[in-house]
Amino acid sequence: MDYLYHPFRSYRNTVFANNGIVATSQPLAAQAGIEVMRQGGNAIDAAIATAAALTVVEPTSNGIGGDAFALIWTKGKLHGLNASGPSPKSITAEKVREQGHEKMPVYGAIPVTVPGAPASWAEVSKKFGRLSLLETLAPAIRLAEEGFPLTPILGKFWRIAYDKFKALSDQSSEEARTFEAWFDTFAPNERSPEIGEVWKSPDHADTLRQIGETDGRAFYEGPLAEKMASAVQEHGGFLSTEDLAAYHPEWVEPVSANYRGYDVWEIPPNGQGMVALMGLNIHSADGIIPKYGEVETLHRQIEAMKLAFTDGKAFITQPDEMPVETEHLLSREYAQKRAGVISDRAIDPEPYDLPKGGTVYLAAADGEGNMVSFIQSNYMGFGSGIVVPGTGIALQNRGADFSLDPEHPNYLKPGKKTYHTIIPGFLTKDGEAVGPFGVMGGYMQPQGHFQVVSNTVDFRLNPQAALDQPRWQWTGGKTVQVEPDFPLHLAQALQRKGHDIQIATDSGGFGRGQIIWRNPETGVLEAGTESRTDGSVAVW
Repeated sequence: MDYLYHPFRSYRNTVFANNGIVATSQPLAAQAGIEVMRQGGNAIDAAIATAAALTVVEPTSNGIGGDAFALIWTKGKLHGLNASGPSPKSITAEKVREQGHEKMPVYGAIPVTVPGAPASWAEVSKKFGRLSLLETLAPAIRLAEEGFPLTPILGKFWRIAYDKFKALSDQSSEEARTFEAWFDTFAPNERSPEIGEVWKSPDHADTLRQIGETDGRAFYEGPLAEKMASAVQEHGGFLSTEDLAAYHPEWVEPVSANYRGYDVWEIPPNGQGMVALMGLNIHSADGIIPKYGEVETLHRQIEAMKLAFTDGKAFITQPDEMPVETEHLLSREYAQKRAGVISDRAIDPEPYDLPKGGTVYLAAADGEGNMVSFIQSNYMGFGSGIVVPGTGIALQNRGADFSLDPEHPNYLKPGKKTYHTIIPGFLTKDGEAVGPFGVMGGYMQPQGHFQVVSNTVDFRLNPQAALDQPRWQWTGGKTVQVEPDFPLHLAQALQRKGHDIQIATDSGGFGRGQIIWRNPETGVLEAGTESRTDGSVAVW
């Protein structure tokens, strides 16, 4: 890629390799991927190994009981995998209301949906991997058995989770019973582990081994599935062994938007990757060329993203439940209409008038041309707080995003997939792979994708510089949070345009990303990793 640098940016900390490269938020997980690659695996095997290792070394963001999505480039084609799980077949909005809830609860057993991550590993391994699933999971199993020292950002978020579940448990004896297994598993010494302290999880290792030996089926059938269903139902949830046994991930056609000559790819709904594409389309529809460091560019970016996000939250759910077609939301007609709403002042957005009619991210690449963009999450840190005793399985709480409003597209129904926050990204140009990218972090993710793509395409920043740029995040209405190191003169200028600017005290809520690009002339791989976390790039 022909980079034109900001004068104070350079290739400092950008990492290069020609045989293989893995970028993710935890050094030991990145090394697990390279280890598998050195043993004869390809980038797909490396991605699985890294994903499994992340469930061990970063349980504050993901786990065996979460969901996953992937974009995989191999043999000149991009493949999409949706490994998000549906709601239980026995759940209904009425039953949730009968338990005294006016909206979906965030924690506990009710928002637990079918986990998709283990099935994603097995499916990707079977279709594109070179090694057996057990071989790819071996580094993760070893890390869980032998232990690893906590890194600084991991320790910070572990302590936050401990305090959160402790506060919830102190509310009542019922809440205390709900989260008891979480404390037994992740805080056995009646505290969160300290930074630098060695953490082991033998139960986690045993579960991973069973998954590897059975190509994933041990997670969805047999004793593990029975333990999961029992743990959820014991605390008022609805997940059953039938729900688990029936689950299979879905191969999907990725969706894209052409942004100034580059094709940006995302997973289609139920994922929120559409929001990033819609925002990029709106931003480019007015024909105004973005300029680095100018308030007018930042203003129009924020306005485009808030319009895209407002519409995404209003319309995105599983495809057959959406009130508008994906194609229309990605159309030039839609982009131009929404761009026409943008003025020189901040607006309080309203949903588009329809025409009548807490995650971990990793990127991996090898010298053969295979490239993987992979993301998985338990949501909101450790997820639901429901842990299956004796297994190391922390179950996700994706159901928290369902609505109990019958008029809402994301209305809770049995066996339905909810609006999903985790999104992998991929960039191509003229039909050739540029590479995988992603930014994890709840509703920051499409905003992070937008900013990383703009930094790369508009401002020609290299991977590390594109990630290092100070970020903004629209949070609702006219409110925009900016990082502590966001240029003050730009924050003040945005304030004068009507934005309610809030300067965050730290960068913890602004996402954590990774990028790998391939040089089209030499085949050399170059990567950047997130400076906002314990990120690492491992190379071969």
